[in-house]
Amino acid sequence: MHSKLYIPAGSATESAGPPYLVDITPESAGWAESSLQVVDLSAAQQIDLRTGDTEVMILPLAGGGSVECGREQFELSPRASVFDGPADMVYLGIGQHYTLAGTGRFAVCGARAGTSFPNRRVAAGQVAVELRGAGNCSRQVHNFGTATAFEADSLIACEVITPGGNWSSYPAHKHDENTEFETQLEEIYYFEIADSPAGTPGFGYHRVYGTPERPIEVLEEVRSGDVVLVPHGYHGPSIAAPGHHMYYLNVMAGSGPERAWRICDDPDHTWLRSSWEHQDVDPRLPFTASDTRGG
Repeated sequence: MHSKLYIPAGSATESAGPPYLVDITPESAGWAESSLQVVDLSAAQQIDLRTGDTEVMILPLAGGGSVECGREQFELSPRASVFDGPADMVYLGIGQHYTLAGTGRFAVCGARAGTSFPNRRVAAGQVAVELRGAGNCSRQVHNFGTATAFEADSLIACEVITPGGNWSSYPAHKHDENTEFETQLEEIYYFEIADSPAGTPGFGYHRVYGTPERPIEVLEEVRSGDVVLVPHGYHGPSIAAPGHHMYYLNVMAGSGPERAWRICDDPDHTWLRSSWEHQDVDPRLPFTASDTRGG
């Protein structure tokens, strides 16, 4: 039996309808802040959208297009797939009407906000790429919308690529309290999994578990287009099956006064971080737009 926090690919087409592949709102998630829409646009297609009380970060997952907002127009340069390096990102503040046009799949990451920041574009070449972990815990992080890399009111977002056979979001960690050591953040994981070199569909696994005071239990096989919601609790690992690289888009926001990503590891697993000091980063990283290698 699947957890109610697991949302399989295609669920949004049954509720919101085309071109939506994913349609996570605070109301549908049962929380207060974070949202994510993924739309699939055919050639020259466009959709008109409003930010309302939400600030958004828009990026192509595969394909390219543009965002027009008032007298401003921003380009979203083409990206072949989520495994081809960072993407352009366009930020829009609250209270605006805009048009998203193009060909391909686009993500609209959102969070409720009280202050409007200027609309702007971050080019793919300006996105900080971080190689995190080591050995079979190596992964690649695209920090296009993290708290230390980009100024916004509430929204935090990034992309993570985990080579086939590796573990990511590990050691398991949580961020569900506003304390000196944590910030309370609702989190969305949106997955895409690379096919094998033979073209067979890929898969991975994702884990969420709680504390005695706040129990939660999620262990799901994830495939391309699937979503897992993390309202609280420890989350990790995200495991990429051998032969299948894993991508996930993280969208986070919280109700606390500070926009920050502070986490606490599961104390049973935090020792793992010191083991990375004696290991090399996976030589398959970093993934770039010129990569054509399989899993």
